[in-house]
Parts: sequence; structure tokens; C-alpha cells
Amino acid sequence: MKHYLIAGLGGVLAGALVTTQIAGPLVAQEAGKNASVYEQLELFGNVFERVRADYVEAPGDKDLIEAAINGMLTSLDPHSSFLSADDYEDMQTQTRGSFGGLGIEVSQEDGLVKVVSPIDDTPAAKAGVKTGDFITHVDGESMMGLTLDEAVDMMRGPVGSEITVTILREGEQEPFDLTMTRDTIKLTVVKSRVEGHAVVLRVSTFNDETYDTLKSELDKAVAEAGGIDKVTGFVIDLRNNPGGLLNQAISVSDAFLDAGEIVSTRGRKPEDSERWNAEEGDLAQGKPMVVLTNGGSASASEIVAGALQDHRRAIVVGEKTFGKGSVQTVMPVTSDSAIRLTTARYYTPSGRSIQSLGIQPDIIVAQPRTPVNEDEGDEPRSNSSFSRSEADLRGALSNDSISEDERKQIEEEAAETEATAKLRDEDYQLAYAVDVLKGLAAVNFRAEQVPAAQTPAVTGEGAPSEDQGAAKQ
Repeated sequence: MKHYLIAGLGGVLAGALVTTQIAGPLVAQEAGKNASVYEQLELFGNVFERVRADYVEAPGDKDLIEAAINGMLTSLDPHSSFLSADDYEDMQTQTRGSFGGLGIEVSQEDGLVKVVSPIDDTPAAKAGVKTGDFITHVDGESMMGLTLDEAVDMMRGPVGSEITVTILREGEQEPFDLTMTRDTIKLTVVKSRVEGHAVVLRVSTFNDETYDTLKSELDKAVAEAGGIDKVTGFVIDLRNNPGGLLNQAISVSDAFLDAGEIVSTRGRKPEDSERWNAEEGDLAQGKPMVVLTNGGSASASEIVAGALQDHRRAIVVGEKTFGKGSVQTVMPVTSDSAIRLTTARYYTPSGRSIQSLGIQPDIIVAQPRTPVNEDEGDEPRSNSSFSRSEADLRGALSNDSISEDERKQIEEEAAETEATAKLRDEDYQLAYAVDVLKGLAAVNFRAEQVPAAQTPAVTGEGAPSEDQGAAKQ
């Protein structure tokens, strides 16, 4: 060990001598930067001492420092933050798939708590909480002015206890209350069902159990359908799936791909870039696939949708995804706390970053809006935009990894897809025919690959040969 230290030190000294002679101004510039940093740190120390000494009530030193750290991190982007001991423990518990609460994913927007998505079969979902709802009060107490962590703490409580939340919802003239009972939230990460001869796999989140559960649910549904030969195709429902663990998104994508890149990440330093490739084996055995997405499909969901779309393994149907194309790394900083820091952007197999852009579906199908009142009809009651995407978040990372030509091409493709969707208002049957042709082209459909004896007239199975293979174990 000492040998390596000496060799390294020698190299540093030699470099310092050469730099002094050739690049003196650069050294002076770096020294100036360091001096500026020390001045700013001294400023922070002065403010810290002034608050400790003169604030109207004596604040806790630990609380002040943690708040300062969190302020530094949250100023970077919406997804970086400090995890106190309690938050760090909660995060580890949630990724294992079981925790206590109401069963909602929440974010903060303009000082209000906004529901990203209710989790299937939880107290919140059963009580009628919907994506896009704002929670303004808990048990009559206002949540205005609270941090997101403080707001979440207000909604926590013993399992079995009752809680009343006040909801502000688009289209409702008045806020209203929903009462529910806190429960232990055991995430049902994947549910399956058979519709006709199609297997539907509803994936609600990506935690430690997602891939294993998906495989077992797929096997169960295939058996229920009468075997793989009876299955016409698979639907992967990623609507309102807020994401989760990167490795699980990779595993789920790999489950339906035989070869090729799944996703890559590129950080600040070139040596930090990583790439993941698929291994041979396709759980769907080459059967046609559709991926369902909407504005609540984010992060890990977008990795799966982007990988299957780029490999032409699946048709993406629904609405444009959220557009969170950044990767967060959880780094322990003490024995019981950590920071969540944005360290990279991820890229789909074709090399596109979807940060703030999202995955554009091959076929746009918007879910019909349910009128709040029976006499409301189809007319919207507000002209305000209630869009919800990564690009709408304050401080969101920009997408500077694509050229203007690439951005123009993305916009043209999106406009073409939207134009087909608008055609439904004029001639729904013609629009449907155009969508079917586009879908078949998206998976490189080949009629000659379909055994006529086992395939209904309106369906077909086929995919590029590189995307077919035996079931993956």
C-alpha cells in the first residue's frame, strides 16, 4: 500500500511543478474559486450563529442544519433531497413493499400537496382519491406552508386510526372531505387477469418484488388462458405507475427482450456512464404486446415503455408519459441518514433522453373524462391547464442532450400522432384502421409468421426475430 502512495505522491508533485511554470494563471484562478467558496461558507456560519442567537425562540441546532442541507439539495432539482433518519427508514421500508399509511404517492406543487397517484386497493383508492387531487387539510388542520415531509407526517398515524382529508379537485366548485382508515399498505405490485385471450398485467410500482411477482402472475394468467398457444398477446398496464427501482425496470424490460440495449445512464463524468443489455429469453414467447401509459407513468415506467418501444417489441398506447428521465442515487451520509441526489440522465436504446419530454405513445388514446355532475356534459368547467409532467415542476432539469433537429423531429412525430387521434372525431372507424396499421408497423408485423390455424382473423403474432425466444427462467 505504501508503494502506491509514494508513487501517487510523486506524480502529483511532478505535475504541480510543471503546472506552475506553464499554467500559472489557471492555478491562480482555481485559488480564487476556493477563496470564494470559503467566503460563502463563512457567510453561512455567520447567518447560522445569528439565527441561533436572535431568533424569537431557541431553534434546535440539528433541525437548522438539516433544513439548510435540504434547502441546498432541493434548490438543485425537484428530486434531490435530504433523508432524515425517519425518512431514510421509510424509504427502505417502502422499497421492500410494505408500510403503514393511506396508500397515495404525493408531490408538492405551489405549496400544496398534490396526489401523483393512489395505489391500487388501498384506503385512499377505496375512498375515491384521484390523480391530480390537492389535499388542503388533514382533520381540519391546514397544510399550507408545510414542507412535503411535514405534510406526510400529518397524514401518518397508527394503523386502524381514522383520518379526514379535505380535497380540492378540478371541476368541483367546493372542497370536500374524504374519511378513511389508515392501514398497513402491502403493495400489490403486479395483478393479472385474462380478457378474452389476452393477458393483462397491471404493474403498479417498481420495488424489490416487481419482477418476481410479474413472472408468477404471468405464469398464472397463461395457465388460466389455457396455455401460451391460446394467448393472443399481452398488455402491460403502466398507467399511474410512478416508478421506483432502476434494477427492477431493467429486469422487467429484459423479461420481454432477447438482446440489445435496455437503458443507459450518463452522468457528469464519462467514466460514470453505464449500459444494461438484455439477455436471451422472452416470457411472452414472441406474442404481440401493448404497453399502456398515461401522464402518471414516470421514471422506471418510462424505461420499460421506451425499451419495448425502441426495440419494436410493443405498441405503446395511451397518453404521453410524465417525462422524468433522471436517475437518483441514495447516498448514506451518517449511520441513519442519507441524501437523494440526481446523478445521471437515462437514455432509451435509440439514444433519446426523455427528460421533460416523456414517451410519446404510438397510438394516442385518452381516457374519457367522467363528468363531476350528471348535467355537466362533456364541456370542461375550467380553461385552466391542469397538465402534470416533469416539465411543469419548478426547477426541473432541462433536456439539453438533443439537438434542435432531433427536437423538431420529435415534435413532428408527436403532431402526426395527435392528428390521427383528432381524426376520431371525424371518422372513428378510419382513425381506428390507421392506428391498427401503425401498431402493426411498430412491431414489424409479418403475416407469414402467423400460423393460420391458431390465430384469430383480427389478431396476429409477430416481432423481429431478435425479440423472440424461449421463456426466461
